[in-house]
Amino acid sequence: MKYVSRLMLFLAIPAVLFLLPWWTLVEAPAQGAGPLFWIGSALFLLGFVCLPAAMFLGHGPAQSDAASIVGDTLLGVLWVVFTWSVFGNLARMGLAVAGVDDPARSRVVAVGVLAAATVLVVWGVVEARRVPRVRTVDVVIPGLGPALDGLRMVVVTDTHFAALDRLRWSERVVEVVNAQRPDIACHAGDLADGSVAKRHPQVDPLGKVEAELGRFYITGNHEYFGDAQGWIDHMASLGWQPLHNQHETVRRGDDQLVIAGIDDPTGVGLTGHGPDLPAALAGADPHAPVVLLAHQPKQITDAAAAGIALQISGHTHGGQIWPFHYLVRLDQPVVAGLSRHGERTQLYTSRGTGFWGPQLRVFAPSEITVLVLRSESASS
Repeated sequence: MKYVSRLMLFLAIPAVLFLLPWWTLVEAPAQGAGPLFWIGSALFLLGFVCLPAAMFLGHGPAQSDAASIVGDTLLGVLWVVFTWSVFGNLARMGLAVAGVDDPARSRVVAVGVLAAATVLVVWGVVEARRVPRVRTVDVVIPGLGPALDGLRMVVVTDTHFAALDRLRWSERVVEVVNAQRPDIACHAGDLADGSVAKRHPQVDPLGKVEAELGRFYITGNHEYFGDAQGWIDHMASLGWQPLHNQHETVRRGDDQLVIAGIDDPTGVGLTGHGPDLPAALAGADPHAPVVLLAHQPKQITDAAAAGIALQISGHTHGGQIWPFHYLVRLDQPVVAGLSRHGERTQLYTSRGTGFWGPQLRVFAPSEITVLVLRSESASS
């Protein structure tokens, strides 16, 4: 019975997403008759059948790259069209009040929705596939010694190397990272979707990142949908230090900074994995400030209780396709940017360097982040 319920839910969600755009773009302007009505209805029916089939074939046991590209792209386009169908039907009410009758009212709305969705989909693809812009943020770290003032931490996260071959994009990201002259480089999880054997060519350019004081990597939730330990081992082979509930201490002169990392909460299902902040901090100098890599922003609760100076997270993608960030906010305390939690803990949430699923980013641009750590004395 539970499988029937899951199947119903699996079909109900695309049904809702398809129904409103169909009514807005096909039924209402065509008045339920004529060749445009039948052609449009057939296309929407085809899309409704293809979406769940492609998502199952692409992200289910078969792991078909071709199917995942089709399903993910269709899902992203549908979300944009659905969103603007909602706005279109609000505009319909205004046109009705203004005295515009059907079918003219419905046809104006349909043209407006189609035009807006087309522009946003094209723009969203360009935004998703471009090399991310660099965002530089100064962060004051209490207790940071003067020798470490100005330390540059370059953060990439949520690269999600997957079915689309983004080898050249990966190489260009590395070029941009190195151009920022990082003292420390961090990857905050969701490295790739799929096995090491399938995705490592896209990941391997990360081995060319240069950072004097270290390169650190943690798992995100998507590693645990595949081969988390395999990715940990592979990043280690590229010269990155996986922080699997552990820490490293970096030093400059007489001053030191603890860089700690914890697993994503999804890892609890895998023996030996799952976040363990006490283990990550075991043996660390209690007087040294701590920067914690934790993939999900909601892990800030434990970080604040432990007195962490700065947590670096990703996971949210900034919502990726507006207005999805409102749904993200139901699960996470922050969607993007620098925020303060408790008396002394700050959280930086990156919008992510790549994208997951639909190759679209709408009003949620990707980023390569440069966090410049400042001591209190230097900032005063």
